[in-house]
Amino acid sequence: MDGRRSLSGNGRGEQNPAYRLSHPHTRFDHEPPCWGCWTVPVTPDPRRAARAGVPGVRSQIIALGGFLALSGIAWLLASVPIILNSNGWYAGSAKAPWMPPTWMFRTTWMLLYTGVAAAAWLVWRKGGLTGGARAGYVVQLLLNAAWPAAFFALYPMLGAAALWAAFLVICALAATLAFLILRFGPVDALAGFLVLPYFSWIVFSASLNLYSAVHN
Repeated sequence: MDGRRSLSGNGRGEQNPAYRLSHPHTRFDHEPPCWGCWTVPVTPDPRRAARAGVPGVRSQIIALGGFLALSGIAWLLASVPIILNSNGWYAGSAKAPWMPPTWMFRTTWMLLYTGVAAAAWLVWRKGGLTGGARAGYVVQLLLNAAWPAAFFALYPMLGAAALWAAFLVICALAATLAFLILRFGPVDALAGFLVLPYFSWIVFSASLNLYSAVHN
């Protein structure tokens, strides 16, 4: 009887150190449960942990299409004032001696728009397109659409003042792209490199804008 009471934890046998050592897995009634005391630790799979924060393949494809669509919309909006005025006042205006041929502008802009879309997608898929990075991405789209409107569409109404306003817009665009390079690079190195040609082209275009503002 005493032995049964000891085994059930209702007697004094449970207070005996020798009894405790001989029954290491026995939980006595007066002791709270010790969850995990005898649980074997599980080592997480590092590859699964690395994939935990990455969106699924379908989400990534949809997001990439969305970023490309945004760049396409910005490109179309920027193209309208250029097409409407390229054979008007701009055809007879003074241009910089280092002005490249017209076909190069069209091709280069398409490649740069694609590059910035891919850069934003790379940063997004790593969860970095938030806060200032997201704001900078949106601002560069707006400024890119605003510059042709200021440079080409407003010149017939404002004259040289429109060209100087466009120069301020393109300088703001260059500063925004420099900011994006600094924000995208630490998140994804390739994303930072994809914005770099875009920034270089904008600086070059700013020099063309400045020449036009001074000589027209």
